[in-house]
Amino acid sequence: MMIKYHPTDEMLMAHAVGELTASMAIAVSAHCEMCDQCAKKVALFTEKAAQQAFDAASLNDDNTEASITDSLNEESVDMDAMFGNMLADIMSDETVPKTLVTPSPQAEISVCGETYALPRALRRYHQLGWSSIGTISRARLPLNEGDTRASLLHIGMNGSVPSHTHKGTELTLLLGGHFEDEHDTYVPGDFIVLDGNNHHTPQTHDGCLCYTVSDAPLHFTKGVSQLLNAVGRVIY
Repeated sequence: MMIKYHPTDEMLMAHAVGELTASMAIAVSAHCEMCDQCAKKVALFTEKAAQQAFDAASLNDDNTEASITDSLNEESVDMDAMFGNMLADIMSDETVPKTLVTPSPQAEISVCGETYALPRALRRYHQLGWSSIGTISRARLPLNEGDTRASLLHIGMNGSVPSHTHKGTELTLLLGGHFEDEHDTYVPGDFIVLDGNNHHTPQTHDGCLCYTVSDAPLHFTKGVSQLLNAVGRVIY
């Protein structure tokens, strides 16, 4: 199955220019490792932002160096062309020396007897401490972003998260395995953003590992799980 859920173009653009928080930048980076479509968009947005920054710098130089002679202006044009060619070379996969592309070491994470490969954006977090309730295990990333919590979330085989909605916004990036809810079936790479307008009961047959970012607790809506709402801020 193909990835169906992606970051918005606005989010990809913000990522390209470094405007996302650390937790969201990790999510977008990890998604782009699994999604060629979004990786290509980020590359284009990055190139566009670099060109705009260079154009702005050139315009500023023109305004402050009005006394430069015609010969120096011609030399400046040549330098612009050289920079443009250099930027094109940098952005081209074919021209980047392979020796400069050094991938991070392979990192795997084991949870409840299952092993998953982590994307590069998360490999530094392969030794987190886990806490578990039933088939659900969570390891929080030490990002210190106030009320925003970033975590690795594992749901074991034939497990589920009780029926809930959201007090704030929750991002779920599926890293491995599969899960489904009342709305769809999700595959690795799916980038799912939900808020208080969404209500669902995620469940998995083969187990799954997700990266989640939440800015408020879940709100459980059915059965005994509603008792968890009293301590929701502690466990989200």
